[in-house]
Amino acid sequence: MESLLPLNQSQGISSSRPIFSINRSNALRCLTSSRSEMGVRPSKEKKTSGWQRVFRKVRRSDPVKFHTVGVYGQHVGESMVEEKVEPVLETRLSLKYFPGKAFPLGVSEVEGGINFAIFSQHASSVTLCLSSSNRDDNEESNPGIVEVALDPKKNKTGDIWHVCLEGLPRSGVLYGYRVGGPQGWEQGHRFDSSIILLDPYAKLVSGRKVFGDVNEKSTNFLGAYDFTSLPFEWGPDYRLPSIPETDLIIYEMNVRSFTADDSSRLDSGIRGSYLGVIEKIPHLLELGINAVELLPVFEFDELEFQRYPNPRDHMINTWGYSTLNFFAPMSRYASAGGGPSVASLEFKKMVQAFHNAGIEVILDVVYNHTNEADDDNPYTTSFRGIDNKVYYMVDLDKNAELLNFSGCGNTLNCNHPVVMELILDSLRHWVNEYHIDGFRFDLASVLCRGSDGTSLNAPPVVKAIAKDAVLSRCKIIAEPWDCGGLYLVGKFPNWDRWAEWNGKYRDDIRRFIKGDPSMKGTFATRVSGSADLYQVNKRKPYHSINFVIAHDGFTLYDLVSYNFKHNDANGENGRDGCNDNYSWNCGFEGETDDVNIVSLRSRQMKNFHMALMISQGTPMMLMGDEYGHTRYGNNNSYGHDTAINHFQWEQLEARKDDHFRFFSEMIKFRQNHSVLRCSRFLSKNDVTWHEDNWGNHESKFLAFTLHDDKFGGDIYLAFNAHDYFVEALIPSAPHKRCWHRVVDTNLESPNDIIPEGIPFIGKRYKVAPYSSILLEAKS
Repeated sequence: MESLLPLNQSQGISSSRPIFSINRSNALRCLTSSRSEMGVRPSKEKKTSGWQRVFRKVRRSDPVKFHTVGVYGQHVGESMVEEKVEPVLETRLSLKYFPGKAFPLGVSEVEGGINFAIFSQHASSVTLCLSSSNRDDNEESNPGIVEVALDPKKNKTGDIWHVCLEGLPRSGVLYGYRVGGPQGWEQGHRFDSSIILLDPYAKLVSGRKVFGDVNEKSTNFLGAYDFTSLPFEWGPDYRLPSIPETDLIIYEMNVRSFTADDSSRLDSGIRGSYLGVIEKIPHLLELGINAVELLPVFEFDELEFQRYPNPRDHMINTWGYSTLNFFAPMSRYASAGGGPSVASLEFKKMVQAFHNAGIEVILDVVYNHTNEADDDNPYTTSFRGIDNKVYYMVDLDKNAELLNFSGCGNTLNCNHPVVMELILDSLRHWVNEYHIDGFRFDLASVLCRGSDGTSLNAPPVVKAIAKDAVLSRCKIIAEPWDCGGLYLVGKFPNWDRWAEWNGKYRDDIRRFIKGDPSMKGTFATRVSGSADLYQVNKRKPYHSINFVIAHDGFTLYDLVSYNFKHNDANGENGRDGCNDNYSWNCGFEGETDDVNIVSLRSRQMKNFHMALMISQGTPMMLMGDEYGHTRYGNNNSYGHDTAINHFQWEQLEARKDDHFRFFSEMIKFRQNHSVLRCSRFLSKNDVTWHEDNWGNHESKFLAFTLHDDKFGGDIYLAFNAHDYFVEALIPSAPHKRCWHRVVDTNLESPNDIIPEGIPFIGKRYKVAPYSSILLEAKS
């Protein structure tokens, strides 16, 4: 195969530190053929495709000025380079190319062509592989792969491999890399040059078109770019919601599951898509939340469990906690199989619609591991094949096996400078390009580990995120634990910026409401802001993300309907999922027609929701809990693209006037009463505990008054977790005010919650078993 003549190497390009990048793709096998030191060739002899006909006779190049930037953005050199290339026979596919530049990583449009740059410290060879994303119907399914072998003497600056190609289309091109290197497994290397790898910095990723299409299991994931689309028009009146943290009410949801069910009554082309979410924003406004926390929307392979025979090969990854790439929106959330460019556009439309509705968008991000699994059943798509020793934590004392603090086979080496910069670049990209308002970091304790897995007191990546200028307007939330036992609730390194999922709040609220002994004092601590955990330095109550239910674990309905998990459908004989759920089935395991049990369960769900909405801190609820969604006891439903996870819109309509009404009105009550949303921890002047029996471990009743010194609208609350009535002594209302009953969860709808309240004159109130009440002082 003919190759282009050698080019003159750019002078004066150097870098004191490497630039780094990350992205992923599925394995795409290249056909072997002779390789030129630096050249372009098709991977197999084929008829010329429509895309290949773009490349014609090579012309002489014009001078190009190159700027190379180091890893932290410093300018490290520039030179004027004049490349001259001799024509190649028209029977051979050829491209005009230049050495290119090392910054930015990924693909960029530069003067004179398209620039490609990728980091690999330990690679000995890198080959850029190009293909077409647009094929005529009469073309073969694979029109051929064009390969450009990079010369380390001409196409490498520090640890960055780069090349610039002139003549490439500005869109409609797929690309990846074959990377070769040392084969020393015990040194931490996993190079395999037969696999085409996804660029860690690809801003778009192309894979199968339709979510869960089992006929396309072996689809390869490749990078894509689009320099032809116009900038997105956010609109002249567009504004970021900029909701204060004190006022935030978070709704955790899954993009696909929100509208995938037929009951959504959406057109089949937009069910389960970004556009489908837009159609249902009115529901969220009616509910009253003002922020959504989206389960992972970075590109992932939903069919990864079906790569080889295993107990989970019937499952489809619906939650998405298995990232392929940290820059590209999930392409199969585009409408009608639109592909990566459409996904990017429609994601922006979704964010725009949320913001126009006054709702912030927080992303659940997974920087603790990737989809590439472990060494026993590796799924090499990107990082593993590009530079395993850099991107992952390995134990060099144990044959360089992957360390597994994520529970998913590998652990991202987050505090390595290269990986840290990747994470920061990714976060900035989502803020700048997609206007994201915040991030929740899955298994964030991994971010607090060094390269050997040891815990760091001041992890560089956690500090960098807290101090970054671009991220300064964003909410940043840690899930402060990992699967290696690093439990940091209340102790996550925070620089007074990081909030935390308060796992202790979840457990303690569950235990008190269901009637466990010795929980009254702890319950009081949790609903008053968890000062024992967060009253340190300049931290605030809102740094506690309060939740009773999240995506993993029981739904709220299942929490009051099951004592035990029922995970047989997951294929692991019930071994998966948490065993400590602090749940109570109210007297019967699972579904029942017993009216007393059904009534008790309804009451308990309302008790949990009221406790959440009156607690100091930031409340978060789970999609579907507003109508009582059930997963039938499955507390680890990540792999079911069915009604187990899908929002059931018909059930919502059936419960609109009862269960949903209570949840919605309780949310709005919180929004309308600042005494429930304090920006500082409560003092003795802010709350009166009507309790003189703290030491009684059998006491399961707690009453207290929150004082509103500004408006005089005190709020009296009582929670009874006993199985008998408790007669509560009601304190006197503030001067010139009287008590109005707003909530009694023992009453049937609509009397269970009356937002404006009804006057209450008595001095005592009989609080029913397993119920709660709320009184408001009004003039």
